Amino acid sequence: MKKLLATFCIAAYASLAGAGGLESLEIFVKTVKTGRADFTQVVTSPTRDGQAPRVKTSSGTFEFSRPNRFKFIYKKPFEQSIVADGQTLWFFDVDLNQVTASQQSQVLGSTPAALIAAAPDLKALQADFKLADAPDKDGLQWVTATPKSKDGQLQTVRVGFHLSRPSVSASAGLAALEILDSFGQRSLITFNQVEVNPALAAETFQFKPPLGSDIIRQ
Repeated sequence: MKKLLATFCIAAYASLAGAGGLESLEIFVKTVKTGRADFTQVVTSPTRDGQAPRVKTSSGTFEFSRPNRFKFIYKKPFEQSIVADGQTLWFFDVDLNQVTASQQSQVLGSTPAALIAAAPDLKALQADFKLADAPDKDGLQWVTATPKSKDGQLQTVRVGFHLSRPSVSASAGLAALEILDSFGQRSLITFNQVEVNPALAAETFQFKPPLGSDIIRQ
């Protein structure tokens, strides 16, 4: 569950020419109130005992409404849902028919989800993260977010933005999210078909456990 929570998220929006990653993050937090995107996630485990690292790929859709509401729907290779309704964080594993419900305020904290769904401004993010511009790489701007709390499983998060150009629309800013956990596992989430500030109905972020599912409350 905690590893999946570490995959929450995204952030990227650049509309000012010449903006750095930190400035683009600030623009995103201030101006993007809702969003929708497709995503592909590649999780690479660290090399151990001379064996090649294991790589797992998944894909799905993501929606969010600031503050504190978001939904990840994993479609391939296994169906899973992660839904935050503002009070409860729901995780549903379709194959197991199992639902885990957690108090949202207790599990978000210094996670990537805070970058896109919780904080109203950069100052609020800086209460939980040390934020810094990182060098441009692979045609993207990057900002590094390091959790100030040392008791979590997250080491660093890097948020990637398309280099800002006048010809690029606002919705093209969203690019990538790279997460490194304390076990050395790296997750890279890339985004496409991004929609900025779409109208999202309130029921988008409602979740009702399916009949007959096993419900675990934490």
